[in-house]
Amino acid sequence: MNACTRDEWMTVAAARLLRDRCVCFVGIGLPSAACNLARLTHAPDIVLIYESGTIGTRPDVLPLSIGDGELAATAACVVPLPEVFSHYLQAGRVDVGFLGAAQIDRHGNINSTVIGPYDAPKTRLPGAGGAPEIALHAKQVFVMLKASKRSFVERLDFRTSAGYLDGHGARARSGAPGGGPRAVITDFGMLAPHPQSEELQLVALFAGASVEEARAAVGWPLAVADHIDTIAAPSALELDTLRALNARTREAHARPVRIPL
Repeated sequence: MNACTRDEWMTVAAARLLRDRCVCFVGIGLPSAACNLARLTHAPDIVLIYESGTIGTRPDVLPLSIGDGELAATAACVVPLPEVFSHYLQAGRVDVGFLGAAQIDRHGNINSTVIGPYDAPKTRLPGAGGAPEIALHAKQVFVMLKASKRSFVERLDFRTSAGYLDGHGARARSGAPGGGPRAVITDFGMLAPHPQSEELQLVALFAGASVEEARAAVGWPLAVADHIDTIAAPSALELDTLRALNARTREAHARPVRIPL
């Protein structure tokens, strides 16, 4: 097996969190790669839902956006967007919400709206989309995010989607029905909430990563669990499947779009 990159390790580690036949509401980007890798390896009957209304989609290549025709063409069915939220998400039928973000704080709250002041932002991000509802209603939430002090921040520039709010039971007291973020997958390992404080703590590392590296990449004093797991390296099957998926995606997205006149 060729040596894997941290990005590949991160995607494989995230994919392993998903069980077969679970219903997963998928975000674009890294979450989409992880969910489809799971589908192509150990979870062939996972039900992938994208915000555009595609249910049970099985794309051959990763979508550019929720409106990518690949999602509709390979879906079991396509339903109106309001039905995705009311019938599936808000009705408690989504097992996992898999999200990305630009920023995350120590209690798993995420920002995908702006960097800098809201009224005069330095960067305007893609925005909330369905992330606030996914974070609110999914039975559990996984977040994928490369770690740096710009992304793992002491204070969000904008709170787009709620994690555990201020921790110590604040989410439960708010009446939020979903389970909140159960894992944050990074390019050094994995964080998970402390059972009492609900503050994200380091629970697992990739081989070759260290506690010092993790702490250097996080913008708050990162707590460390009593026991740190080592995340197994990608298997040959996982790595080959992911690389083939990415290769197909690059080839498909490089083709010129021809619109018939």
